[in-house]
Amino acid sequence: MKMKRLLAKLLSFALIIGTAVQINTKTVKAADYWPGGVDVVAESAVVMEVETGTILYAKNMDDKHFPASITKIMTALVVLEHCSLDETVTFSSDAVYGTELGSSSIARDVNEEMTVEQTLYGMMLESANECAHALGEHVAGDVPSFAKMMNEKAKELGCTNTHFNNTNGLPDDDHYTSAHDMALIARAAYKIPKFAEITGTKNYTIPPTNKHPDPTPLNNHHCMLHYYKTNEYLYDYCVGGKTGYTVVAGATLVTYAKKDGMTLVCVVMKDDVRNQYYDTRSLFDYSFDNFTIYSVADFASIAENDTKITGTLSENSELIKVDDSGIIVIPKTASVLDVKSSVVPYTDPNNSSVVGQLQYTYADRPVGNANLIYTNAEVESYPFDNIPKKKGGSGKDYIQVDYPKIGLVILLIIVLFLILKFIKSKSSEILLFKHRFFSRRRRMPKSNMTIIRRNGKGRRRRR
Repeated sequence: MKMKRLLAKLLSFALIIGTAVQINTKTVKAADYWPGGVDVVAESAVVMEVETGTILYAKNMDDKHFPASITKIMTALVVLEHCSLDETVTFSSDAVYGTELGSSSIARDVNEEMTVEQTLYGMMLESANECAHALGEHVAGDVPSFAKMMNEKAKELGCTNTHFNNTNGLPDDDHYTSAHDMALIARAAYKIPKFAEITGTKNYTIPPTNKHPDPTPLNNHHCMLHYYKTNEYLYDYCVGGKTGYTVVAGATLVTYAKKDGMTLVCVVMKDDVRNQYYDTRSLFDYSFDNFTIYSVADFASIAENDTKITGTLSENSELIKVDDSGIIVIPKTASVLDVKSSVVPYTDPNNSSVVGQLQYTYADRPVGNANLIYTNAEVESYPFDNIPKKKGGSGKDYIQVDYPKIGLVILLIIVLFLILKFIKSKSSEILLFKHRFFSRRRRMPKSNMTIIRRNGKGRRRRR
């Protein structure tokens, strides 16, 4: 039965790949159809839709810059992937005294104990550098080993202009990233529910510890999310983010915003401390005003009323279905008929039923995807359903498939096809030869012929 299902699975996936079509065959040029008209002061910037990874805006997004404290997003991501929230973090002397004097801190003491969760809040809300250092030591034993884990994760996420050398983002010539890479990291982190919860928290209180008898109140420093010294930059749709600043890095800012079912992450780097919020607001307004989100279910609905949409966007195999949670993001002025689709191999380590992926493009840009899911359905008929059924141990019918014989039959069919093709080609050659031979004989003059009779029959020969 397992072999049967595997065979059916492979056949169905091959069928979908074979029938994958484009919604529209016309060529769409990005320069003619992608919205513009917005710019920022920041040297580098990017806006990415979180679910699909679609890039809605980019300015020098692959240029390398010092990230400052937005580094801590990667630190949090690696920590959350490698340990539990209730584990105990013990602050070492290096964690307490090994960071730059006067940098962000919540004044922890040597041998102070907090949970991983509490330490993450201290790092993300107050940007406490000793918390970042202590978390790196807790997970990997020391900061260099943890930085290696950060770099491995960056590579896994597709980052190409990133190298981390510490957990907190303090100045280091060998510690850099790009706006694009930072968006990839921020997107991956936000998909972890606990990270989304922490980064969107305005206030948090660390309870008394073994070194601090009083609670420690924390405030999120991101001014678009929370009133922190001023309400000038508050943004209704902001749901989280992380600030960063050093003299060499300038202002760096990662911000999440959600509106009309669309979640965006914006990264600005090498910006002005005040202007970073204006830039971010402008980019969010541009994105929400100019782009819209569609689900795969929307395509199915449109397909019912438009015969131009066929193939993978409108039909499911009995064994393979398109995940309805898949989405695309395109300009509001665009038509879904201009979106193209293609099937690519893809596996999901968290879902063994995923056997491939539909990837959508518009104006030569990736704009979304949808997983192809093996349903394990028992379809009404299989290619070899005429094979006799036998009773199993439980009394149920099962199909006994002789796969070697099936393979032999297929091989014989292929050989027979090749033989017939060979015979056909040789027959064509013989017919061509006869045609040429008799045509040449018909052109011979009658004066060169004589008749010889033999056994009552005549034949021609040359004199």
